[in-house]
Amino acid sequence: MPATLNYQVSQSDPNFPWTVLIHGLFGDADNLANLRRHLRDSHNIISIDLPDHGHSPWLEQFSLSHAVTGVKQVLDESEVETASLVGHSLGGKVAMLFALKHSERVDKLIAADIAPASYARSHDGVFAGLNSVNLSQITGRKDADTAMAEHINEPGVRQFLLKGLYRNDQGEWQWRFNIAGLQQNYEAIIGWPEDMDATFDGDVLFVKGGKSDYLTREHRPQIARYFPNARARIIEGTGHWLHAEKPQAFNAIVEKHLNP
Repeated sequence: MPATLNYQVSQSDPNFPWTVLIHGLFGDADNLANLRRHLRDSHNIISIDLPDHGHSPWLEQFSLSHAVTGVKQVLDESEVETASLVGHSLGGKVAMLFALKHSERVDKLIAADIAPASYARSHDGVFAGLNSVNLSQITGRKDADTAMAEHINEPGVRQFLLKGLYRNDQGEWQWRFNIAGLQQNYEAIIGWPEDMDATFDGDVLFVKGGKSDYLTREHRPQIARYFPNARARIIEGTGHWLHAEKPQAFNAIVEKHLNP
């Protein structure tokens, strides 16, 4: 890793346990802000921007292993010996791989709507929409939204992506995530190191969106292979963005798992 990842620390009490929150693809540390606020009365929180996202460094080559190294650097820099990890989507993959590589640093693990598995391509339309935005010509987010709508039908997806659009100090429009780098390394993002032979025997919870197909029965053998003590919860009526669609239900499940 060329530099430490960007992260936010919310330390409420030196005696509280630590929890690390890791966002998904195209997100940033604020994606799980609702959960951060919910947990701060019982946990110290570290919210991380993954590489190529938010205010973290852009890499020549993104990989899950690079992200894991970055998370470890953050824990070392913060002098946190052990922590629970909560990751959504891509962040869940990073959290799972971290637990497999550094089990001695992990108290509990929560993976939100993602499995330790490789996935088929599903973001080509998103990349097309992002690349259709001419940053030198738009006058605001409305122009960007109009351009993306040619490729991305879901208004909610476009609004989520637009959270990453900002003006720099020179007044130029920029994306906070590295579109070119993420697109170039997309196979690494949707992939999984199938040669990984480690297991994490600790406390693991998978939280599935009831309407999402990111976690299915077909993933059960893969989950059992790496996480023999894993349990699962389903939030009915939610898709992949379960933490945003039903935040109270999601927060309650996470809190109960971290504070049994």
